[in-house]
Amino acid sequence: MNDFTNAKVLVVGDVMLDEYWVGKASRISPEAPVPVVTVSDKEVRAGGAANVALNIAALGGTAHLIGIIGEDSYGEQLTHLLIEKAVTCDWVYSPGGTILKLRVLSHHQQLIRMDFENKIAKEVAELLVDKVRKKVAEYDVLVISDYDKGALQFVESMIEAAISEAVPVFVDPKGLDFNRYYGANLIKPNQMEFEAIVGLCESEQKLIDKAEKLIRELSLEALLITRSEHGMALLEKDNIAYMVKSKSQDVFDVTGAGDTVIATLATAYASGLTLKESVNIANVSANIVVRKVGTSTVNKVELDAQIQSDLRHKGYVAPNEDELLKMIINSQNQGEKVVITNGCFDLMHSGHIRYLKEAAKSGERLVVAVNSDESVKILKGPSRPIMPLADRMELLAALSCVDWVVSFDEKTPERLICKLKPDVLVKGGDYIPEQIAGAHCVRDYGGEVKVLSFWDGFSTTNIVERIKQEKYKNDS
Repeated sequence: MNDFTNAKVLVVGDVMLDEYWVGKASRISPEAPVPVVTVSDKEVRAGGAANVALNIAALGGTAHLIGIIGEDSYGEQLTHLLIEKAVTCDWVYSPGGTILKLRVLSHHQQLIRMDFENKIAKEVAELLVDKVRKKVAEYDVLVISDYDKGALQFVESMIEAAISEAVPVFVDPKGLDFNRYYGANLIKPNQMEFEAIVGLCESEQKLIDKAEKLIRELSLEALLITRSEHGMALLEKDNIAYMVKSKSQDVFDVTGAGDTVIATLATAYASGLTLKESVNIANVSANIVVRKVGTSTVNKVELDAQIQSDLRHKGYVAPNEDELLKMIINSQNQGEKVVITNGCFDLMHSGHIRYLKEAAKSGERLVVAVNSDESVKILKGPSRPIMPLADRMELLAALSCVDWVVSFDEKTPERLICKLKPDVLVKGGDYIPEQIAGAHCVRDYGGEVKVLSFWDGFSTTNIVERIKQEKYKNDS
């Protein structure tokens, strides 16, 4: 939901071109026990650190990529793919050529992968360090994408360069020597990579203990362990472990999912979000990208849509008006009609429920604006509210018909409604539209104002009076 256009991320690492041959495999070869694929389509995509940079650009961030390619057709194709998506390319050229990974797919499944690569000379890899030193101070985060192909032979010097400029370093690691990443702010291994370093983790607590130890040994600020269907584990120095669950779903292909996670994490963090907030957003991106085939990116529209979908009818209590406004605008941009209503909702009763269910039918999203405690006192008297604001909002959020709940301090929600600009403003009872607070604003920008059904006999005041009467009888 955040605006990522202010995020500037420098990416360095192993870049490659991913090529896909796609076709039907309907028979077994008579020459050997292998399927015969009739190739019907070919496609090239950016892989490795190049895919990280593409993901950053797709989210709206600024991506500057430093890497090694060859002066060949593969390098030209890779450069074209990146420039087309507004990624700045900063190449060192190697006589060994551009790394190519060729995959053959049938029915959304990989049948074989063939890698074409040559060893990268030390003197070529060393040139990347100079480029990082010259550029790192201009960026919010340095992402190191290690595929163990030779571009990061001097990764220690790159980390030192970033530290000297107070630029956070996020590493997507590879191999069995994590000491190379000493002093980085965050390392993001998957669980298999993590256990290859620290040993098998028989329980979640073992994973946490070993992660905390590794943080101390490598002088890290944080460690993010991706755990496939088990989600993610964020361990921060001197903080309690933060476990994020993965959304259960069908997985088509995990190729490049790690790239998407580190790219989203870095972009969100560079935009000003906290590490935990960034991890949550990265988890959403991972859930999206594994539903795609091959090396893929997640763009801002997809990310926002998934976040909106995850929040649908889960009764989200908005932390403030500005956050709610972002969600409303994004929902409206996706063609959803946003409905708003308001009230004290002090002692919920069936009249409230019937009214809110009817209100929700006027659109795809229902916002409930709730009077603050002070506001209720002004309207209902010093003995009210009976239930404090936090409790009233929590109860409303638990209703399946309610999407978002927000509070306001004034006697009426007019200012809030004019700010949020819902598509439909509804109110129940014997109101006429002209009497509804905020109606003139909604109508001025082309919105709709509706009066819903009135159910006689339902009243919090009546309920309170009955309770008082029963107490009086019992006391007598």
